[in-house]
Amino acid sequence: MNKLDKESVVGISALLVHAANIDEIYSDHEKDLVKDFIKSYLKNEDASKILEEAEEIENNSNQLLNYTNVIKKNSLEIKKDIIEHLWKVIISDNSVDQYEANLMRRICGLIYFPDKECAEIKLKLLNS
Repeated sequence: MNKLDKESVVGISALLVHAANIDEIYSDHEKDLVKDFIKSYLKNEDASKILEEAEEIENNSNQLLNYTNVIKKNSLEIKKDIIEHLWKVIISDNSVDQYEANLMRRICGLIYFPDKECAEIKLKLLNS
């Protein structure tokens, strides 16, 4: 698995926080899922601290989708992993509203990730 640098992980975490916030319910479970993502790339960092940084970015940024440029430069394997983490956050409350579905469509379009594969990841997670 390729590595993501700290700055990329913070930016992508902000995108995960955004996905978690889109339904206006930001639960502890969603925070834990974002921390799991952080820990999967930055083993030796304080995930809570990075989460705070990501939340700060998410609060101040209306250009959040700029972080998709970071994702776009990575391998399909990393894109897949990020899409999977985004879906985990979105379906953690057992529902996907139109805004969440729309966000995922936009992100997949911006990072050139195939819709079919995105749908397969979502289904796999819903069935697990």
